[in-house]
Amino acid sequence: MDNLPAELLLEILGRIKRTTDRNSVSLTCKRFHKLDNGLRISMRVGCGLHPVCDALTALCNRFHNLEKVEIIYSGWMSKLGNQLDDNGLLILSRCCPLLKDLTLSYCTFITDAGLSYLASCSKLTSLKLNFAPRITGCGILSLVVGCKALSVLHLIRCLSVSSMEWLEYLGKHEMLEDLCIKNCRVIGEGDLIKLGPTWRKLKRLQFEVDANYRYMKLYDRLAVDRWQKQSIPCENMLELCLVNCVISPGRGLACVIGKCKNLEKIHLDMCVGVRDCDIVCLAQKSSNLRSISLRVPSDFSLPLLQNNPLRLTDESLKAVAQNCSLLDTVRLSFSDGEFPSFSSFTLNGILMLIQMCPIRELALDHVYSFDDIGMQALRSAQHLQILELVRCQEITDDGMQLASQIPQLCTLRLRKCLGVTDDGLKPLVGSYKLDLLVVEDCPQISERGVQGAAKSVTFKQDLSWMY
Repeated sequence: MDNLPAELLLEILGRIKRTTDRNSVSLTCKRFHKLDNGLRISMRVGCGLHPVCDALTALCNRFHNLEKVEIIYSGWMSKLGNQLDDNGLLILSRCCPLLKDLTLSYCTFITDAGLSYLASCSKLTSLKLNFAPRITGCGILSLVVGCKALSVLHLIRCLSVSSMEWLEYLGKHEMLEDLCIKNCRVIGEGDLIKLGPTWRKLKRLQFEVDANYRYMKLYDRLAVDRWQKQSIPCENMLELCLVNCVISPGRGLACVIGKCKNLEKIHLDMCVGVRDCDIVCLAQKSSNLRSISLRVPSDFSLPLLQNNPLRLTDESLKAVAQNCSLLDTVRLSFSDGEFPSFSSFTLNGILMLIQMCPIRELALDHVYSFDDIGMQALRSAQHLQILELVRCQEITDDGMQLASQIPQLCTLRLRKCLGVTDDGLKPLVGSYKLDLLVVEDCPQISERGVQGAAKSVTFKQDLSWMY
């Protein structure tokens, strides 16, 4: 090995992907150890980092080409030693000149001062903060001002971020491509208007409102006027995920949904106020749509929306089927407590999607309109490979037995389905048509009944949900 050129050894080490294997190889000789140190561009550490500053300094000095660092303190307790603090971020900023991607999860000791140190990381393009309760808007602003190349920003449960100057700065800078804001209680839908020209650059937007604070911050009159007057160019948006948001006619996020002409993936989860016309407009503009996920809320009590048609109907599904010829993933769900009469998507609407689009993955949760007739129709679904049925109580053994006749089906997941027994799976037993069968919390299906029904079988039985 000593006679092999360094280029060849680097090629060999580069082909070893698992961290544990790389660690083992680097211990075989000093030459491998030195070469591996230079090859490491990513590092993930957490509770075992003790003492924090000394250990972090040693790691950064050893792996001097680090570009991606993840520091995760999930499950941390005080007996495990101190967490990473602002001094640790100072070490990162000084010892990792090539740092591009930084993730900090459950780092509860870091403050705005620590983020100001990171502002000197000129190459930083991605920052993800998950539960950093001491960080405020001032800290975020100092970082985005210093890190001119920042294109990815994720803020999850950053409860103290209140001032929005950082949003306005990002809006003027026009570099941001991926923005994720989840459960940051003070940030509301109306604040997103501050992104301004950056809407043109955004490719991914994830915005989730804390369900317990959904109605705490509604649009004020000024925000409404700004949304209505300002053009929101979203031609580069590829993925849009909205959870627990208020979608009001002609304002806010309703202005965004209908202007994403290159959208490939949309997820609307418990968004109050989404109407058929919103989905129809989306479908007509977004011919590249490949994935749609809709979880419909049952709480329609918000006074702001009382006079609007709130239920999504088959008109939405019809528009998607007619305009989105590339659609291959569909997920439809109704929230807990939804009565069957409220299920606005009928079997005809769902089948229209299956017949007109190359659906590869179909997931239905609490969709009472889908029954044995629906299962019969799936026999003609030439592209369907993955089928997930959750709390679809109208499906019986007669319908489930038809699953073996779906041409390309290779994965079947059943959860909390009351009408299916072991008899429903009998045609699959021994056929090994399926690569994977997952059965969870279905009271009438036994572990014995799933044996041999697929190449790989996962079975779990917890019936506490029924009581």
